[in-house]
Amino acid sequence: MNTFKFFPEGWKNESLIEKNDILQGIVDKCDENYNLHVKLDNGSEGIIPREEVDAINTDEKGLPKTNLCVGKVNKYVQFKVKGKEGNNLVLSRKDVQEEVLDCIKSDLQEGQVIKGIVKNITPYGAFVDIGGGVVGLVHIEDLSVARIKTPYERVKIGQKLNIMVKYIDRETGRVNLSYKATLGNWEENAQNFEVGMQTKGIVRETEKNKNGVFIELTPNLVGMAEYTEGLNYGEQIDIVIKKIDYDKKKIKLIIL
Repeated sequence: MNTFKFFPEGWKNESLIEKNDILQGIVDKCDENYNLHVKLDNGSEGIIPREEVDAINTDEKGLPKTNLCVGKVNKYVQFKVKGKEGNNLVLSRKDVQEEVLDCIKSDLQEGQVIKGIVKNITPYGAFVDIGGGVVGLVHIEDLSVARIKTPYERVKIGQKLNIMVKYIDRETGRVNLSYKATLGNWEENAQNFEVGMQTKGIVRETEKNKNGVFIELTPNLVGMAEYTEGLNYGEQIDIVIKKIDYDKKKIKLIIL
């Protein structure tokens, strides 16, 4: 399997980043022309011209929106050194993103587990930086086996995580990701419990016909207890493991 050599912006692993001639630094300011002034970790400084800030989110002139440039202040960015003008290094974040996209289109493999940092959360999923500011989408159903109402119940902005590549559009470089695929399968999670064990669970769903209550034991493991009135979604409750059926992959619980 090919190795994805890139890291999310802000991932502190400079020794690996530098081997690919990709550097990382913090944006000190965005000037009136929306150029980014960057402080490198070795103390030197450089400028990312506006046209070199982004390779993806650009207008018809190839320029990133002004709010994108301003939003990079005090944040890590990755870049390559293009040259020097006077005392300033000229840097390009765009070059890094184009290299990442080329790798996604040609080398990245579905099923591969890579590093990610959560950059944005919406009602339908989380956008995760997988390299140089290039993001993939984790749909809400790919965040956990247990049903959740919002991605905020699983991840938060800035969270570092291992993430599995679920789908790649080789033409556009669009990537869908899965977080739940890295959290262990049913058997692996079930092995952490045994019959008679008292533990805590989170109420995730009450069947409409009142046949039972689905309770999350781990993000990738759900058990079922008899229906009980008055339980609320997201409530943490005390439970006892009544039965673990490895053949049917089911766990029965008792609510205390």
